[in-house]
Amino acid sequence: MSNLGVVMLVHTALHRAEQVARHWTASGCPVVIHVDQNVSDQVFSDFVASCDDNPLIRFSRRHKCPWGSWGLVEASQAGAELMLDAFPDVHHVYLSSGACLPLRPVPELIEYLAQRPRVDFIESATTADVSWTIGGLDQERFTLRFPFSWRRHRKLFDAYVKLQRALGMRRSIPEGLVPHMGSQWWCLTRQTLSAILQDPKRKVYDRYFRRVWIPDESYFQTLARLYSTHIESRSLTLSKFDFQGRPHIFYDDHLQLLRRSDCFVARKIWCNADRLYQTFLTKQSSAVTPAEPNPGKIDRVFSKAVERRTRGRDGLYMQSRFPRHGSENGLTCFPYSVFQGFTELFDDFESWLTDTTGARVHGHLFAPERAQFSGGETISNGALSDCATLRDYNPTAFLSNLIWNTRGERQCFQYGPRDTQSLNWFLARDKNAQISVVTGAWAISLFRSNMSFSDIRAEAARLQQIETKQLEVLNSVWTKARVRTWSLAEFVESPMEPLQTVADEIGMQTQTHLTTAPTMVDLSGFGQFLQNLKNQGMHPYLMGDFPADDVFGKRTKPYHKPYLVQ
Repeated sequence: MSNLGVVMLVHTALHRAEQVARHWTASGCPVVIHVDQNVSDQVFSDFVASCDDNPLIRFSRRHKCPWGSWGLVEASQAGAELMLDAFPDVHHVYLSSGACLPLRPVPELIEYLAQRPRVDFIESATTADVSWTIGGLDQERFTLRFPFSWRRHRKLFDAYVKLQRALGMRRSIPEGLVPHMGSQWWCLTRQTLSAILQDPKRKVYDRYFRRVWIPDESYFQTLARLYSTHIESRSLTLSKFDFQGRPHIFYDDHLQLLRRSDCFVARKIWCNADRLYQTFLTKQSSAVTPAEPNPGKIDRVFSKAVERRTRGRDGLYMQSRFPRHGSENGLTCFPYSVFQGFTELFDDFESWLTDTTGARVHGHLFAPERAQFSGGETISNGALSDCATLRDYNPTAFLSNLIWNTRGERQCFQYGPRDTQSLNWFLARDKNAQISVVTGAWAISLFRSNMSFSDIRAEAARLQQIETKQLEVLNSVWTKARVRTWSLAEFVESPMEPLQTVADEIGMQTQTHLTTAPTMVDLSGFGQFLQNLKNQGMHPYLMGDFPADDVFGKRTKPYHKPYLVQ
């Protein structure tokens, strides 16, 4: 007769419970099964009849066991009492569920416990020491009353909790008890378990815990502290929970993961995971040097799974987890560059930047007429159309899709006050955006146009107002993008230094320093043009202190000997 007994709490999949119970008894471990009273009498009778041929399988008195109810504690008590009475040779009692599955040969567990005859394995910690309580109740679960089911009567549950808080109602904790919490799956010694079940104050304790929230995670965990001489605050059962407190379910493709854990038992196993049941319930060879159970080996996998589920991937939006505004895990998935004013200042800026950095350089992606993809394409990666109507339906989704569909390749595009401005906050909040702005450069296209001066003055006032609001967004305290701004006068006075900066930021293909520069447009007369705007009552302040004596326009172009930054 083994010194290990197993109590199983069974709710569904009775055929799997029978299969696991016979596996335990094959190694001499007696099994006491508690079947939820919600299971029909006929199904229960058939289940009992199917196990009649095995003398080591017994059935305890039945209780209803809704989630988080006192019935789960009663079921554990009934199974443990029958185990201690019917099998006097049992030294340790292992509590498991019908969805638990032994992962290692049972003799290894028997030997492991035999070497630790007075050790109780039960996760037991005070509310101040745990961070995994779900639902907003930690200490209050022991001081308030919970007569209503959290799952079946959620509104009544919440309303009664609010009422007790408002009235200052508090329950007194029985003298001598310090509430502890932990996993409901434990392995206790006969001495500790019998002391709990035979305690003269058991009725007092039972009456108190009957109204504690989720008592199956606190009853034995608290009382074991009164009687155990040696507690190891851990469970021998591998059980993992997601960020909402729901148990992870193991499927066939978790086979290698379960093996790697070195744990004795795992839950919760899917009832149709045939490969897992076939693998672990067949005769396994014992390890030469038995390993200590170490669920931490697979914690990293579960941590990554939780992070993937809650945070997602940078720049990936999907129907199943579309994030709230401000809760995104990265607005885009890869760095990209935005240039404002450069194509107005240089005739061949896009082709120069392509040759210098090897990046894909687009025109004005958010121009009013159409999205100007590189090379004049009408369709880009991911079947993104250049249609302005489709793009402007959701400009932020257009940009994030473009970056996602071309991840791994640096994207650059032009932007300006004539373009769709609804993107400003998205760009400012995006940590992957690198924005370079030459303020006031939009005036160059007006300077070179054939519009009447009255129309030019009105358009200049409109564009300056738009760019001013845009700069306020880019300079806000919530901006995460890397923003560089130069006034037009500052940039024209020394163009190579900012060009070198933006080229280094993207990554040059070969040279360390620029040896060629894009061709700057002819600015002869531009200073006087700005003065004329001032004379007409429009103050062009975004251009900086641009001289009216045409000093920049008289420069010899192009710049064959650029200024190099050492």
